[in-house]
Amino acid sequence: MGTWDVGPFDNDTAADWCGDLDDAAPDARQGFVRDTLARAADTAGHLDADIGDEAVAAAALVAAQCPGGEPAHPHYGPDEPVPDLTGLRALALRALDRVLTEPSELLELWDESDGDPWHTTVNGLRETLTPQQPA
Repeated sequence: MGTWDVGPFDNDTAADWCGDLDDAAPDARQGFVRDTLARAADTAGHLDADIGDEAVAAAALVAAQCPGGEPAHPHYGPDEPVPDLTGLRALALRALDRVLTEPSELLELWDESDGDPWHTTVNGLRETLTPQQPA
């Protein structure tokens, strides 16, 4: 696993996924993100680390469009414009929940190392994606 930090785009798999997103036709990009999130969210058995990394990157793109969301990484995130993804918030949350639920290879890999900063990153995405209740 080529991982250099805990951010959603800080690994080879996510960077490659962003390249594939850039290569997709503009009208296919929303579906590309949706399919990535659904692939993770709908995995009942063992969740492969690559699918988890892609799902975290896709969820980060959705979160970037929500209030308080962090923009995508300027070097490893997508270069091409991303369509409105805010309608995918619930699916992004389900995908992140699946990444954080065993059996998940990505969860296992981070738990074997000092996974606290990674958990903080993913939980921050979850918080951004969770619709806020009116005060």
